[in-house]
Amino acid sequence: MNNSQQTSSNFRFGIKLFLLFLFIIYHKTIYISQTSNIIMEKIEKYKLLYEQVKALIQTEKDEIANMSNIAAIIHETFKFWWTGFYRVINNELVLGPFQGPVACTRIAYGKGVCGTTWKEGKTIVVDDVHEFPGHIACSSASKSEIVVPIFKDNQVVGVLDIDSENLATFDNIDKEWLERIIELAQPLIS
Repeated sequence: MNNSQQTSSNFRFGIKLFLLFLFIIYHKTIYISQTSNIIMEKIEKYKLLYEQVKALIQTEKDEIANMSNIAAIIHETFKFWWTGFYRVINNELVLGPFQGPVACTRIAYGKGVCGTTWKEGKTIVVDDVHEFPGHIACSSASKSEIVVPIFKDNQVVGVLDIDSENLATFDNIDKEWLERIIELAQPLIS
């Protein structure tokens, strides 16, 4: 191969490499744009959900009615596998209003994700429930979970529990907005 052929070959290789670079950048830009759109859609759903919960509980004083509607509207908005409440009664979590398949009716303090949330007094997000120590398998279809504590007089009096049939469904956006919703509703559900 002479110098002219080598230069031509290097030039073609450089062009191919440049086109590959453009292809990668283009697809990364599309991926980032799509991911950004998904995040914005999720935030918009939560903003609307917050306002809907606010309107639903504004005139209702019954805690069971409020928990029922909150569970229903969250469940309907996001199509989660299971959405519901557990209330602290006689030193155990007792099943409250929920949407989804049959659930565990009683959970001990410090057991599973719900009992651990009660014990620690903080929201817990679990990407894979099968990796969570002491996970209580109310449903084998559940793969990920988020549990938000409900407080009254600085004591946990219940939890909002949401399960998904997909791994790693919940993130900081869910955590932030579900905590806001519980904070808004707390006086009327505890």
